Amino acid sequence: MLVFIVRLLFFLAMVAAGYVFGSAVGEGRQLTAMLGFGGAAVVVIVVDLAFRRKNISVVSAVFFGLLVGLVVAMLLGPVVDMYDWIDAKVRQALKVGIATVTSYLAISIILQTKDDFRFIIPYIEFAKQRKGGRPLLLDTSVIIDGRIADIAETRFIDSPIIVPRFILHELQSIADSSDKMRRDRGRRGLDILNRLQTTPNVDIRIQDTRAEAGGESPDQSLVNLAAHLNGRVVTVDYNLNKVARLAHVDVLNVNDLANALKSTVIPGEELEVTILKPGQEDGQGVGYLDDGTMVVVEDGQNQIGQTATITVTNVLQKSAGRIIFGSIEGKSRRRS
Repeated sequence: MLVFIVRLLFFLAMVAAGYVFGSAVGEGRQLTAMLGFGGAAVVVIVVDLAFRRKNISVVSAVFFGLLVGLVVAMLLGPVVDMYDWIDAKVRQALKVGIATVTSYLAISIILQTKDDFRFIIPYIEFAKQRKGGRPLLLDTSVIIDGRIADIAETRFIDSPIIVPRFILHELQSIADSSDKMRRDRGRRGLDILNRLQTTPNVDIRIQDTRAEAGGESPDQSLVNLAAHLNGRVVTVDYNLNKVARLAHVDVLNVNDLANALKSTVIPGEELEVTILKPGQEDGQGVGYLDDGTMVVVEDGQNQIGQTATITVTNVLQKSAGRIIFGSIEGKSRRRS
């Protein structure tokens, strides 16, 4: 409703300006001028309605580029006037041409380098005041993994969450894959994004940023964007974890958080585990705790299908997960 009122006031103001202009030109010209100015107002409103989705960075870049171009043209105007042997009409046409060229060049350059200009002149983004600290940038793997939505629902996250546009495009391409498993993963990722957007008290937005040119991978583009925004990358991808650290970008690995929340197991402690399959080494058996932790049991290969009490001998902690090593103590009992 407010926008409609603004458009109506704009139309009336243009018609009034037409009346004033017609009166200044000559008596009897008011109606023609009013129709002309009113028609121009209608054209502007139609163009405004045709482009409902407007990017503030693009609009700001156009206005700022136009301003720079006109200022440069104004400074070059006296230089053109120095050539007084040129006809006045030709000089005026040259000034218009210079203003057009400088405005175009300024707008084109700023549109192509607007992300870099953000460091110099804050005209690109009118960002709202955000709660929390440095932004969290999600990669494809952590979105598909889904645990980030569970963490967000616990309200442990008070930083803004950013999903770059190129990550969203990668998710969409995965969801459109001909491979069923890959397609299901992509659709799960889109469902997780929708779940995050509907979670109360979670500040999440899509960052309209393109992947860098030159065949750069989405992972590398994500790392560069995180460095640009002074943000942190959230992932479960071990390789991206290493790449980000090499670029001195902070990384939050959901696997590290999951491992930190698992119950502590120390050497000498006794556990009950069901041995499910043979291990990589001869004589080893492999089982799993309720939280999914892998347990490697020495001399447990002949106990497959049975539940045994083991004594923990070693715990190996990695980003990919935790592995517990143990040996069988006492007589094992067959699983019912």
